[in-house]
Amino acid sequence: MSEQTAIRWEKGDDGIVVLTLDDPGQSANTMNDLYQKTMQHTVTRIEAEKGAIRGVVITSAKKTFFAGGDLRDLSAARPDDAARLFDEAAAAKNTLRRLETLGRPVVAALNGSALGGGLEIALACHHRIAVAGSNARFGLPEVTLGLLPGAGGIVRTVRMLGIEKALHSLLLQGQRLAPAAAVEVGIVDELVEDPEQLLERAKAWIRQHPDAGQPWDTPGYAIPGGTPANPSFAAVVQTLPSVLRKQLRGAPYLAPRNIVAAAVEGTQVDVDTALRIENRYFVDLLTSQMAKNMIQGTFFDMQTVAGGHSRPGGHPTWNARKVAVVGAGMMGAGIAYCCARAGLEVVLKDVTLEAAEVGKAYSAKIVDKAVTRGQLDTATRDAVLDRITATTTVADCAGADLVIEAVFENPDLKAAVFAELELVVADGAVLGSNTSTLPITGLAEAVSAQENFIGLHFFSPVDKMPLLEIISGARTSDATLAKAFDLALQIKKTPIVVNDSRGFFTSRVIGTRVLEGLAMLGEGVDPISLERATTEAGYPVGVLQISDELNLQTMHKIRTETLNAAADTGAPAAHPGDTVIAAMLELGRPGRAQRAGFFDYDEHGTRTRLWPGVRDHVPGGDAEVPFEDIKERLLFVEALESVRCLEEGVLISVADANVGSLLGIGYPTWTGGVLQYINGYPGGVAAFAARAEILAKEYGDRFAPPALLIEKASTGSTFA
Repeated sequence: MSEQTAIRWEKGDDGIVVLTLDDPGQSANTMNDLYQKTMQHTVTRIEAEKGAIRGVVITSAKKTFFAGGDLRDLSAARPDDAARLFDEAAAAKNTLRRLETLGRPVVAALNGSALGGGLEIALACHHRIAVAGSNARFGLPEVTLGLLPGAGGIVRTVRMLGIEKALHSLLLQGQRLAPAAAVEVGIVDELVEDPEQLLERAKAWIRQHPDAGQPWDTPGYAIPGGTPANPSFAAVVQTLPSVLRKQLRGAPYLAPRNIVAAAVEGTQVDVDTALRIENRYFVDLLTSQMAKNMIQGTFFDMQTVAGGHSRPGGHPTWNARKVAVVGAGMMGAGIAYCCARAGLEVVLKDVTLEAAEVGKAYSAKIVDKAVTRGQLDTATRDAVLDRITATTTVADCAGADLVIEAVFENPDLKAAVFAELELVVADGAVLGSNTSTLPITGLAEAVSAQENFIGLHFFSPVDKMPLLEIISGARTSDATLAKAFDLALQIKKTPIVVNDSRGFFTSRVIGTRVLEGLAMLGEGVDPISLERATTEAGYPVGVLQISDELNLQTMHKIRTETLNAAADTGAPAAHPGDTVIAAMLELGRPGRAQRAGFFDYDEHGTRTRLWPGVRDHVPGGDAEVPFEDIKERLLFVEALESVRCLEEGVLISVADANVGSLLGIGYPTWTGGVLQYINGYPGGVAAFAARAEILAKEYGDRFAPPALLIEKASTGSTFA
């Protein structure tokens, strides 16, 4: 029996060797042990037979060219493994270095996406060819997983493009470029119109360039834009730390810092030394807890969610055809656009035709901008808009197999909407409410087919926010839940599934963060320090800014309903943040919508400055809260509330919790999500629980560890 291989070798009469990447045990090629061994063996064979080889083409038998590193192996790395990992990564780099210094032309025929390690293999080739107009993507997205390119990606892109372009076009944001954009940036050299042309064109290039090599191996080669040794460029390099700090807003992300360091340091030495520098920074990240958090939350948990873990089985895949969206405000307009863009027939209904037309105009604005940017052709633009009918007439909703209600958060109004629509829509239509807080079970009482009623909580702006929180009511059928899940995928949203509760998961949890921030303001924490602590913890915006966006008037209404509901059950629900809300409302400063909140706004609603009266007019104490405590109170209060949601059965999976917090409420990506933050806390779950007890003694019982957390801590288990 022949030894298993991940690379097929075919040598033609023309002396050109075609290497086809094809891992027999996986649907995608990855940089696993089999690949590493096979590639080393293959390069050794090429070197031995070089005299009879004219050139080499590397392509793939998979749908994608190469998927990158094996994340299960990478996420298992520990600090004690650092020396071994350094040697293994160095060996992989050395193999690609031998390939590019072979003395024979090497071409990458990219039949599909080349991301991460896949692009690094291609960069070690002398020429890269891809297919125009395909769905393939090219880039180095490792930074989004808390890592950096570990197979020479930094060294080669910096030498190819220059420090600034490599950092900003590829490395620091992890852009995934379409074929044309990849050519424009410079990581793909040419495009062919048809996949069948790839090998032919690659072989032709080899015949035309028999002496091809890497430009950086040519004596006298200069890195585009210069290096820190160049006085004019040194000034640019000196600004990189401040640029990075502005981009990260003080958040503790390690990968961008290591990427900049490896890029800059690597330009001041030869290629082989630069590869060793890159390797050290790579292993530093690979053995960090932050990388494990980010890989878990942004990759594995995302796969679990998108793969249907929370979708009831036994139900056929469903595609909606016609949707009635009721309420053409910002939410309804955004929902209408996403549905029309996905190919659904949309009826956008409001109480006046003018309001409905304004809602449709929202879609027109989006697609017109896409056409201007070359992202959409006019035929597609027209088709999207033609699928949206703006109306005030219920009869236009006849035959809809999906309803998404997006009117004001008023149970009576929502009941009236459904009572009217249920008479005309198709039998068995999914009846969805876009409420953000009102219990679904109660709203379902307004319809006769309660088994078809479900919560569909979108996030604003709908066309940009990727999450859809699906809420199953007490009488929602599994068939309806399955349809809602399928709808999310149909309109390209990431679905999480939760059970019914006031505020569900996302609204309930983000509410704790806002209230905690307001409570700290009331304790005497300086508002600027509060905002800075929020962003340095890793949140996208400060807690006072998000308060203005959410609107204190809305929050007050939600808090009143929550307090009334708590009074009925005898549960304590009062919070010190309520006092600050009341004070701001009394001052007539509810938020951005009214152009007056914790910040001042111009006539267009653009934030201009922190309201000077915050310190003078908001009741505050004189407590001195340590800066680290400010950050941890925000992170802890949301994580603890998430544990309660899991404990109460509102959350049905850890993956839904992590993904929902990352995509829906802006929980810092470096944590991996609300429950992964607990798992990855220094010292583990037990240390997190101990710290929570300290915070509870210092700041209030809301930080007291729930029973489920105490159980996990005592048994040494994690949220998995």
